[in-house]
Amino acid sequence: MRAVLDVVLLALQIYTWLLIISAVLSWLIAFNVVNTRNQFVSTIWDMLYRVTEPVLRPIRNRLPQMGGLDLSPIVLLLIIFFIERVIVLYLYPAVF
Repeated sequence: MRAVLDVVLLALQIYTWLLIISAVLSWLIAFNVVNTRNQFVSTIWDMLYRVTEPVLRPIRNRLPQMGGLDLSPIVLLLIIFFIERVIVLYLYPAVF
């Protein structure tokens, strides 16, 4: 059972990093630092969008409009950190 919890924790950490990279890349695209016409950037952006958007969309729909600010990645990161803490503090020690 600990192996399953370790895999879940690893998947949550990987998703956290993908979410952070997606947010930073969206800022770079918004400020025209990187060009989405570049095939490599377009491929990376499309992959990150497909991975993060299905989870972020329901959070965005529930949050109030903040005048162009997208707080859904922060909310999702807080949820991920909460799940990780629950696993580490309550589930992991209880497994023999």
